[in-house]
Amino acid sequence: QVQLVESGGGLVQAGGSLRLSCAASGSVFRIVAMGWYRQASGNPRELVATTNAGGASDYADSVKGRFTISRLNAKNTVYLQMNSLKPEDTAVYYCNVRAYSDPRIWGDTWGQGTQVTVSS
Repeated sequence: QVQLVESGGGLVQAGGSLRLSCAASGSVFRIVAMGWYRQASGNPRELVATTNAGGASDYADSVKGRFTISRLNAKNTVYLQMNSLKPEDTAVYYCNVRAYSDPRIWGDTWGQGTQVTVSS
């Protein structure tokens, strides 16, 4: 099994910054991709940013130019640097890891979620 630990959420004023981190541990053979999703109250969970094993990243249009996803492979850790935060960014942010637990079996693991609240 793969386990994820998230941190970095909190309360920040509009225009401020936060950095989220997510560390994967446990039975990790190879990580295919890591990413961040968010869910605001009453809304479905949506993709924020992902990064794959080759280093390519993808972002939701709403966060392009403001958020940056990065990965520290040696520690199986992914970060989300969030700048110029807006009240619309308020949500619970979830880390996701897609990984092989052996050469033939893969699955998705979700973090516990961390609250990000942006005040005006």
